[in-house]
Amino acid sequence: MTNDFSQLIEGIQSGAIVPYLGPGVLQGVTKLGSDEAIPADSDSLILAMTNGQPMSPRLMYEFPRAAMHMENKKGRSFLEKFLQTTYGETAWTDSVFHKWLSDLKAPYVVDSNRDKQLLDLYKNRPHTLVVGVSRIAAHPYRFDIYEYKDETYTLVELDEVNKNLPVVFKPLGCPVPKASFVASDADFVDYITELMGGFAIPSWLKDYRKQKQYVFLGMRFTRDTERMVMSDIIYSADENISGWALITEPTVKERRFLAKKNIEIIEQEWLSLIDTKNSNAA
Repeated sequence: MTNDFSQLIEGIQSGAIVPYLGPGVLQGVTKLGSDEAIPADSDSLILAMTNGQPMSPRLMYEFPRAAMHMENKKGRSFLEKFLQTTYGETAWTDSVFHKWLSDLKAPYVVDSNRDKQLLDLYKNRPHTLVVGVSRIAAHPYRFDIYEYKDETYTLVELDEVNKNLPVVFKPLGCPVPKASFVASDADFVDYITELMGGFAIPSWLKDYRKQKQYVFLGMRFTRDTERMVMSDIIYSADENISGWALITEPTVKERRFLAKKNIEIIEQEWLSLIDTKNSNAA
């Protein structure tokens, strides 16, 4: 499989392999009219949130920690406004990667980023959007489900879901159709607790994901938060090979963790997948 990217692409198209997207896939996306890169990974998000001012090493360690500090200091509304402005209101250039993935028409995509690049490209087709939420008391679930058709998102209940539509799962939230973000430490404590308890993934997706394999693109696994969220989202994956992670220079910690999860590391850029010539990808 290591060198046979066409097999990965065919698996994505059939639904046997689920693309799992991390910050790296937003590489090359910039603010319209400038060379300012979209903040996606932990460091760039922290610096965007603080107008370029580095925080203490303890807070710079991970975005959720820094976001919790800012939430405590300036209020939850500050954090929500920052993320909504960044991902919902700022105009960004189109992502080459997301266009490529959209053209594959994958039945199921997990997108751990908070942007709306893929959703903008899905506006030409009906689909189901599952958005992660946290710290709510209205119901025990930590997700909202929307059906997109006739150019409109409609909130639907679990028993109303059209299981034949392609699914985009945004576990950490997004700005549309209603801004919702899992961002600060408190958000993640709540979200991961309910994820482990089975309340953060809709029941039909739990059934659908059984024995699936995953390809991790633009993802790193150097922090506990990413590892914990990913571990529960891919629960019930194929027991022999859970998937593949494209990482050019994996750390010892990443190698150990991914080996434990039965995930093979492919030491190449995720761009290698896009460059694969595949007659079925058009």
